Amino acid sequence: MNLVESILTKNPCYTAGKTITVKGLMLHSVGCAQPSASVFIKNWNKESHSSACVHAFIDGNDGTVYQTLPWNHRGWHCGKGTSGSSANDTHIGVEMCEPGCITYSSGANFTCSDTETAKAVAKRTYEAAVELFAYLCTKYSLDPTADGVIISHAEGYSRGVASNHADPAHLWKGLGLSYTMDTFRAAVKAAMGTVSSGTQATAFKNLSDADVIAKVGPLATADMKSTGILASITLAQFILESGYGKSELAQNANNCFGMKKSLSGNTWSGSAWDGYSIYTKETKEQNSDGSYTTITADFRKYSCVEDSITDHSAYLLGAKNGKKLRYDGIAGMTNYKEVAQLIKDGGYATSLTYVDNLCSIVEKWNLTQYDAVTSTDIIIEESSLPAVPFLVKVIISDLNYRSEPSMSGTVKGQTGIGTFTITEVSNGWGKLKSGAGWIYLLNTSYCTIGSTVSGSTASSTSEVPYMVKVTITDLNIRTGPGTNYSKTGKQTGKGTFTIVEESAGEGSTKGWGLLKAYQSTRKGWISLDYATKV
Repeated sequence: MNLVESILTKNPCYTAGKTITVKGLMLHSVGCAQPSASVFIKNWNKESHSSACVHAFIDGNDGTVYQTLPWNHRGWHCGKGTSGSSANDTHIGVEMCEPGCITYSSGANFTCSDTETAKAVAKRTYEAAVELFAYLCTKYSLDPTADGVIISHAEGYSRGVASNHADPAHLWKGLGLSYTMDTFRAAVKAAMGTVSSGTQATAFKNLSDADVIAKVGPLATADMKSTGILASITLAQFILESGYGKSELAQNANNCFGMKKSLSGNTWSGSAWDGYSIYTKETKEQNSDGSYTTITADFRKYSCVEDSITDHSAYLLGAKNGKKLRYDGIAGMTNYKEVAQLIKDGGYATSLTYVDNLCSIVEKWNLTQYDAVTSTDIIIEESSLPAVPFLVKVIISDLNYRSEPSMSGTVKGQTGIGTFTITEVSNGWGKLKSGAGWIYLLNTSYCTIGSTVSGSTASSTSEVPYMVKVTITDLNIRTGPGTNYSKTGKQTGKGTFTIVEESAGEGSTKGWGLLKAYQSTRKGWISLDYATKV
């Protein structure tokens, strides 16, 4: 089960702060053609959304479970029944997302344009719900087959403790699936004792490298907040040791750091390993002369990726060489290069290029963005931002812009140093006027906020797109807005070109322009000092 915490902190249900004694679990489906949990999370995480709030959504595209309320929080997921009572007072509520290829006609009736796809979505959410409910039943010592413990929204209505809905059985029946609430309860019972509450590395198998980083990055940040070990180094070691969580050891044992059964000849406090679960495999050790020796070794097996991260950090904090800590002083260090060297010097790895490899990974993926905010960073409040559109000056060369306004969004590229127009704000993120993506606005180490673009300010900033004329034959095209970016090896030649974005940057008085031909990759910039606006 891939469980991600995404609490709806702005929803009035959350801010009400009421708790319950959990006596049961209620299964819902969303009742509309929307497989993406993120859509609901975005729309429901608002002060104005006062009609509903659930404890979790299950994504129809990949089966990820997004926890949106603390489990013992009183939710608003089923209304009030004919008895005058409500399962909101006793039950956790979980919504399964529904296929995008169905169309509701009336009530619980729908048509489907792609039955196979719809069945796959329903199967995915059903199986994820089984895992989640098994975990919650274990957590709260609930018997899933006992009367009234696991119920659907429809069953809640029949019992007089919920509003009149038919979900989720109407979806399964309408798609010709054999699932019922009885089969669901039996499946939960069978799954109990075999589930983990954490992230499984198997969830990374078919993800892109960038998407894996987006999922593991917040886990490393959370670990840093509790241990003081740089998240950027934790992530770099995760990538190097497990191949983005896709190695044999990660996939079969959730072991993402190459942690062997016996390490450094001693034990340490805070270990998350159970002490006996192992996975045996061949591994190569590099000798001092650069040659390799293949050995068979026992490695630790974890119930989830979070436990692997926790055990890795506990090792770095507590492992000793005799009476001396192997990695003494690692907690609180802020320079990733120094941390990488300390880890190598402490004997963590035998590779002669280990430090260089770690640092290259940090720099390739800009992993320092996951390092927890330190006391030297100044964080501003979203409420202090000016009205949109407004200008923002990016003061670092590698600020990522993402597909969505959150750290879970896919990294689409980096802005480079320059001034940009923000047209929309969401959860501390700003949408670039070019439409390229979202950047984080609230950390002054990344950017400084300007004023609202209006009147004379608006007229002083060129509206894109626009045409420019180049009259020299050898105007270099660079991969970013500045002479500090590498040349692409191509030149514009004489001609007229379309500019789709402007940015300030090194080596140009008038700034840099992104050529339309490079809009998708964002790696084609020219100095506007050598171009005339048409």
